[in-house]
Amino acid sequence: MTAAPDPSVPVSLRLLHEELVAATDGLQDDQLAALVTEIQQAGRVFVTGGGRSGLALRMHAMRLMHLGLTVHVVGETTTPAIGDGDLLLVASGSGTTAGAVSAAGTAGDVGARVAALTTDGTSKLANLADCVVVIPAAQKTDHRGTASRQYSGSLFEQSLLLVLDAVFHTLWQADGTPAEDLWTRHANLE
Repeated sequence: MTAAPDPSVPVSLRLLHEELVAATDGLQDDQLAALVTEIQQAGRVFVTGGGRSGLALRMHAMRLMHLGLTVHVVGETTTPAIGDGDLLLVASGSGTTAGAVSAAGTAGDVGARVAALTTDGTSKLANLADCVVVIPAAQKTDHRGTASRQYSGSLFEQSLLLVLDAVFHTLWQADGTPAEDLWTRHANLE
């Protein structure tokens, strides 16, 4: 008889921690450095992704705005056209999400650069990108439990959020602006 898994929150937290350490340890330093460079060189940054990936990118957009960058969330009514000199930052665990692939194709067609974060470095999205960060995590349709014991792509979205926060922190340290100055850009109509 097989013992039932321990349903306690501390056990779950340990699982998440262990999987996040393994996933982030599997990131490629050169890919992360290239992403930082792409953001630093962009005239404007546009972010897009579906579902939870899109939520992580929206959080990153806010952080980039705090740094003083011009950032737009694709799909918002005030988002202008992307063009030459801009960067589209797009995430899709599978690299096949239709909206993400379409946005990357359009951005490339008008001369914008594309930076993609995905689990599949050979995906349609990765093939359209100028810069690819491969996050070694399960896709949301991988239910075998070999890449992650978490549900439906959770490890990808968690890792995505950590990667984006680390990228922000790197950009902030390079910029050198005091936190108090960044805070003046924080929303005051909340």
